[in-house]
Amino acid sequence: MAKAKGVKQSKIKPKVQARPSKAKAASKTSRTKPALAGKKLAKARKLAAGRISAKTSAKPVPKRAPARRRSAEPQLPRHADLPIREGAPQGAAWGVFGDDDQVGTINLITPDTVVDAASSIRNGKVFSLNLPINIPDPPLFGRGKHVHTIKKYATYILDDYLDNFYPQASSQWDALSHVKHPKFGGYNGFPDSEITGYGGTRLGIDNLARRGIAGRGVIADIGRYHASIGKTISFTTNESIPLEDLLATLKNQKTTIRAGDVLLIRIGWTLAYLAMTPEEKQALATDTQCPGIEGSSRVAQWLWDNRIAAVASDAPGLEAIPPPRPASPEDSADFLHFHMLSYFGMPIGEMWDLEKLAEDCAADRRYDFFFTSAPLNIPGGVGSPPNALAIK
Repeated sequence: MAKAKGVKQSKIKPKVQARPSKAKAASKTSRTKPALAGKKLAKARKLAAGRISAKTSAKPVPKRAPARRRSAEPQLPRHADLPIREGAPQGAAWGVFGDDDQVGTINLITPDTVVDAASSIRNGKVFSLNLPINIPDPPLFGRGKHVHTIKKYATYILDDYLDNFYPQASSQWDALSHVKHPKFGGYNGFPDSEITGYGGTRLGIDNLARRGIAGRGVIADIGRYHASIGKTISFTTNESIPLEDLLATLKNQKTTIRAGDVLLIRIGWTLAYLAMTPEEKQALATDTQCPGIEGSSRVAQWLWDNRIAAVASDAPGLEAIPPPRPASPEDSADFLHFHMLSYFGMPIGEMWDLEKLAEDCAADRRYDFFFTSAPLNIPGGVGSPPNALAIK
């Protein structure tokens, strides 16, 4: 290239930024990369642990418990396959829960079913299912009336006691010893000499008291179902309510039965009784007749095959009382107490106060709840107030 005239070529070269040496670059990388990698690794670990969100690290994300599987149905023989023990009567579950068992179908309430039942608590409402111990008044079935005495020990100390107290005079559980089959005997084939009241101590209410009852409860409000279809029953006769009405009630409610459920059956007896005149109550106490569910072997079969743990009702006898009887009660297949107490070991509850619970269930159309009961721990007792609660 030709040199421009009059212009001297500059001998100053432009400054070029020097590159760091490999040693220096390595030193800088060693200081920055581990710090950056450490932060990224810590963040990744927090994300994996669920302690921070992928979008922001400011708000922690709560861990979500995995969905719990419902407990499996117990593997029990069908009613048609009973008995399993040689020499036991047809339809008896003797030996199914063990040869020494004294709580029967309450064994169907397991720790898993109790945990499952907790999902029936939705709003925290609590309902007591117990009548005052002085109702019915006068007592039914020839039972006596208790006397309540309050003692004063000082101006500020009180104590009280009951005389002539019948644990089955009001809301109650029947212990498995309450009714035994007149021909085949008590639950699980225990000889009379071992059963409470006959010389022994077995099959008393204390077995349920020591164990306690807690699990899922469901109510079948037959009384409301009858009202919805225009059906009425007489509450001063032993009218029998057929199994079909119970099944139709459950279907109408869209109620599903699960193994280990405590089934409560409302027919409306308590409501009818409280509306009676004193004269009507006296007449009922003198000649006790009351409606209830059909007391038959087919009802017993349905209860067993649906794995019901216990059944209670607002009716005085659960089944119609007095039940239809052939010439000899020993040949009767239509007395539900024989099937439930003697054959299955299935507790029976009677004269329970189901009115407020039933009203609330009808309002929200939810007929299941968490159920608890703590019978009195009476050694060798034949029955007890249930001290029962339903928690919705």
